[in-house]
Amino acid sequence: MQLKLNNKRLERSAIAFIWMASLAFETTMCVHATDIVDGTCIPWGAYSSFAVEKTITSLLFFLAYLLPLTVMVYCYSRVVIKLRTKVTVSSLGSSLL
Repeated sequence: MQLKLNNKRLERSAIAFIWMASLAFETTMCVHATDIVDGTCIPWGAYSSFAVEKTITSLLFFLAYLLPLTVMVYCYSRVVIKLRTKVTVSSLGSSLL
């Protein structure tokens, strides 16, 4: 019983951490301040250089879009493969009867 309680607490803590970390990470992209210099709107105060901004934006794209997409495609492909093998096995079994 104690192990189940610890697992539930660990699961809830992990989910809470993921939500808080993603909120903190996503908030950094929202904290932009801009300034107009020579007729060009540029960000200031959030990033020390354009290279840092490009790196953070690329990292955000990878973590918020490509990584979840890859995980979902992998998981759903595994589900489809498993379902196909079950359908094939069950259709072979019914044809033998």
